[in-house]
Amino acid sequence: MAATIGQLMTNTLISVQHDTSVLLAAEKMSEERIGSLLVEKNGEFTGILTETDVVRKAAAKGLDLSTTLVHEIMSAPVLSIDLHVSSRYAIDIMSNAEIRHLAVTDEGKTIGLLSVRDILDYFKTAIPLDVDG
Repeated sequence: MAATIGQLMTNTLISVQHDTSVLLAAEKMSEERIGSLLVEKNGEFTGILTETDVVRKAAAKGLDLSTTLVHEIMSAPVLSIDLHVSSRYAIDIMSNAEIRHLAVTDEGKTIGLLSVRDILDYFKTAIPLDVDG
C-alpha cells in the first residue's frame, strides 16, 4: 500500500511575507537548506517561491534581487492536496502540473508541504536496493 501524504510531508511550514525582497527570501532558503518558501499575505498563503522561480523568473532575466519582491515572481496559487490521499495521487498531480511542491491541507487548512524530494526519500527507504543487479 502506498504511503499517505501525511507520512511523507514536511510538517514545518517556513514562509516569507509577500513584500520581502527575492534576495532576502533566497538567503532564507539557503540558511534553512530548503528549496521553497510559502508566501504569506495578511495571514494567508497566497503563493510559493521556489528555487526555480528565483533562477528562471528573476536571476536569468537580470532582475535586481534586492529590489524585486517575492510576490512579483512567486508561483500562485499554491496547489494543494489533502493529508489523507495516497502518494501516487500526489505524484500524478505534480507530474501533470509540472511542479515540485504541494501544500498539504487538513480540513482546508495548510499544515505541511510535500516536495518531490520528500517522495524520493520515502521510496529510497521503502524499496530495497538490488545490489546484485
